Amino acid sequence: MGTQAPEAGLLDIGEVARRTGLAPSALRYYEKEGLIAPAARNGLRRAYDPGVLHRLGVLTCARSAGFTIAEVRAFLSGTPDDAELRGRLAAKAREVDEAIGRLVRLRDSLAHAAGCDHDPLVECPEFKRAVGRVADPDRDACGPGGA
Repeated sequence: MGTQAPEAGLLDIGEVARRTGLAPSALRYYEKEGLIAPAARNGLRRAYDPGVLHRLGVLTCARSAGFTIAEVRAFLSGTPDDAELRGRLAAKAREVDEAIGRLVRLRDSLAHAAGCDHDPLVECPEFKRAVGRVADPDRDACGPGGA
């Protein structure tokens, strides 16, 4: 039994997986959850409209930001007048901002340690202050544990 090409303009599940970096099993899971739908089938193989790539991009970004499948479903079907959804999106944006801040502080701490001559590195006063700021951005740089 040979594999036929999908209908003109449609993307085979393998091609969607290759382009998105998602495993075919993930695509089948997202289909089962109602987040994507095949446009056609070629025998047992799913074929998708190319617009699924954008939808999967949104889905992947939302999942990496910490959205649950239920939240992604609501987001993908949301309308401008959905105040509850807008509130959840705003709250998630604040969470992402906080995570970015922690990661920036961590990056700065690691960059300092990479060039620091203090022996041992973890006892460097600047590194200790920087690490304290990673966990607690409001911590006074000259407060407890600081120099």
